[in-house]
Amino acid sequence: MQLSGHERGALRRAMLLTLLFTGLLWWIKVVEALFGWDFVGLGVYPRDWRGLPGILFAPLIHGSFEHLFANTLPLLVLGTLLLYGYPRSRWRVLLLIWLGSGLGVWLTAREAYHFGASGLAHGLMFFLFVVGILRRDRRAIVLSMVAFFLYGSMVWGIFPQEPGISYESHFWGAVAGVLGAILWRKRDPQPAARRYAWEMQEAEDSEDPLIGDLWKHARAPEQPLPRGTESAVPENGDTYRNDA
Repeated sequence: MQLSGHERGALRRAMLLTLLFTGLLWWIKVVEALFGWDFVGLGVYPRDWRGLPGILFAPLIHGSFEHLFANTLPLLVLGTLLLYGYPRSRWRVLLLIWLGSGLGVWLTAREAYHFGASGLAHGLMFFLFVVGILRRDRRAIVLSMVAFFLYGSMVWGIFPQEPGISYESHFWGAVAGVLGAILWRKRDPQPAARRYAWEMQEAEDSEDPLIGDLWKHARAPEQPLPRGTESAVPENGDTYRNDA
């Protein structure tokens, strides 16, 4: 998919914003390790009022550097695709996934601290995939295929697996992503249709070599004359009517 100068600039800004967010996650983890702090208590603890702040803070907290590393690349790729491809709905989608996944965990998950950005990553993948199916324009389909080709295995993450993995975060992130795709699938305008040089050449080659585009300027046929009259067209091309 060839990008114009404006689109390349939008893609660079999307990459920069996503890089800044993942950099924030690494900074938080480094600070936690350097000072010996433990931010796990800022995660979501289901059905406990003290666990409600985790809806805001849980995606920023990771249990280990391995946990954070596993989430970094999906966030970079999927976040960039969202910010670039859906400029009008992106912040709504992010907010819905962020809060929706946390609230779903608080209401239904197992009693333990739930934290990490994997719910956000799952929500992004499900949004990109489903909105591409619903919109079916060229850009949405390309972004949907890229997201699913790279991270389609996240579909299995919404089911129970290892005891220490919060599949509930994955599940509710996916639900929020699908809901965002349904709600805001039409918010971003369809990309302008492009005509490439080879398409214009094909259109030119398909024209009749004798008449070209003269058919566009052809005059409408003359209206039929009243019954009982005759008309003729002399050789000079002038039209007249014989009333005798």
